Amino acid sequence: MTVEDWRCRPGERRDLIAIVDLLADDEFGNARNPRYADATADYDAAFAGLSGSPDNMVIVGEKGGSVVGCYQLTFIRGLSHRGAVRAQIESVRIARALRGQGFGALLMRDALERARTRGANLVQLTTDLRRPHTQRFYERLGFVASHAGMKV
Repeated sequence: MTVEDWRCRPGERRDLIAIVDLLADDEFGNARNPRYADATADYDAAFAGLSGSPDNMVIVGEKGGSVVGCYQLTFIRGLSHRGAVRAQIESVRIARALRGQGFGALLMRDALERARTRGANLVQLTTDLRRPHTQRFYERLGFVASHAGMKV
């Protein structure tokens, strides 16, 4: 792994197609993140809303000037834990050709540092149960499966 040409930065509108391509690059993501002409307005609106919020970040990982990774970081203030701020990490992806080379860990270190800088006392994420390799990846980074998530 060479990291000299790797960096993380806030995503920009010009990165949107690359981000959507990353999100769609597996059998589960492809069903949720289709690339078709009439989805463009949906992605644009979502990105504009996220970019306009101080509590949301879309971050891309760049290698050699190309977007090869991404994640979304959302800050949530709650009453629990004495009014603490928690950080929610979502939509973590690394380009297929770079998986297993340590770039995912670099992306997650960036997310954890951004959360720490914002004062989050807890960082949480969810991962699809159909991706056991992803669960093992997060466990290697110190995440613990402490709660059961539910969705409607």
